[in-house]
Parts: sequence; structure tokens; C-alpha cells
Amino acid sequence: MSVFASLVERLADLLHPLFGASAAAAAIVLFTALVRLLVHPLSRAAARGQKARAALQPKIAELRRRHGGNPEKLQRAVLDLHAREKVSPLSGCLPSLFQLPAFFLLYHLFSSGTIGGRDNELLGHELFAAPLGGRWADALGAGGPFGGPGLVYAGLFALVAVVAAFGYRLTKRSMAANAAAAGGGGEQQVPGMAAMTRALPFMSFLTLVTVAVVPLAAALYVVTSTTWSVVERAVLYR
Repeated sequence: MSVFASLVERLADLLHPLFGASAAAAAIVLFTALVRLLVHPLSRAAARGQKARAALQPKIAELRRRHGGNPEKLQRAVLDLHAREKVSPLSGCLPSLFQLPAFFLLYHLFSSGTIGGRDNELLGHELFAAPLGGRWADALGAGGPFGGPGLVYAGLFALVAVVAAFGYRLTKRSMAANAAAAGGGGEQQVPGMAAMTRALPFMSFLTLVTVAVVPLAAALYVVTSTTWSVVERAVLYR
């Protein structure tokens, strides 16, 4: 943890001439971008996987017509088809899974009063008027929704809402294209995918809840990563 704290502090020192008191916040955004660059090959692989799954939809539709009266046999046939074509229905989850350690490191770093036996100096850094170690509840208690910290969160919430709405449109458009390719059925018969598919368009809006409850530093990571994801999807899945 102390090594990670030193990395954030060094990035903040490098960015201080440009961002002043908000250098640590800028360092978190830069760190997030570096993480996303490292994960980008997985995102590209996930995009190829989704296109491959879309290409399988006519075959899945045929299996559904053939085995529609036997759900268990249909599920086995769909899984066998994915195995033969070497297409994983869950490959799109890998980029998110590989980012979790970075998120939890930031969460722990800005939730700890001490790091390596000394005071955590990073907690004294701010994004404008909002402490990076604080939460939305702290901002409301420090001046209400229109105080300095509250306005910082209002800006983050507005950004997240715009990004989530754009992500919602991308997801609905992708799902509609897959359903059309499969004759209206999409990937509903893939085991465990039905509930996930119904909830998927709304997942981006859960970022609003995350931003509200985690330390501001972790919220910055989430907002930056979510924005990157939406832009990346718009490019890779066009």
C-alpha cells in the first residue's frame, strides 16, 4: 500500500505545476487512464468476442427452433456451439474484473488514516474544495448541496448522468442488433444470461450510487473509467 501511495504522490508532484492544489486528483485521473491503457487489449478482445457472438445468433435461433420444447437440451446445445466456435459468452467481463484491484487500492488508500505507520498525507489533498478522502455525505454536512464540496459532487453526478445515458443508448442499440440477428431472441437462451441482459442497459446508472458512497478519490477513478469505457465501446463496437 505504501508503494502505491508513493506512486500517487509522485504523480501529483509531477502534475502540481499544471493543477496546483488539485494535482492529486489529476494524478488519480492519469493513473486511471494508465490502467485503462493496460486493459485495452482485453477490451479489444471482448469486442471481437461480442462480434463473434453476434455472428452466432442465427445458429442459436436455429437451435431454439429445434429444441425450444426442451430448455435443458437447448442450453447444452448453445454451450456446445460456443465451445466449438471458441467463443465465451462471458468474455466481456474480463476488462472489468482486471480493473477491480486498482479500484480497491484507491478505496483503501483514501479510507486509511495511516499508511506504513505514518499519517496518510494524501487525505489532505482536494479536488477544488472537496477532500479526496471525503464522501458525498461529508460534503453535504460541510455546506449542503450548494457549498463548495457539494458543487464538486454535483458536477460529478452531472457528468456520470450524461455518460450513463450515452452508455444506455449504446447498450440498447447493441442488444437490438443482436436480437434482430437472432430473429428476436438474442442471447436469452444462454444459461444465466437472461437476467443479466435485462439489467445490462441500466448498469451505467449504478455509477451514481458508487460516486455517492465511496471516497472522492475512488469516485474519480470510477467516473474516469466509466467515461473511458463508454468512449471505447463507441469506437470498438461501431
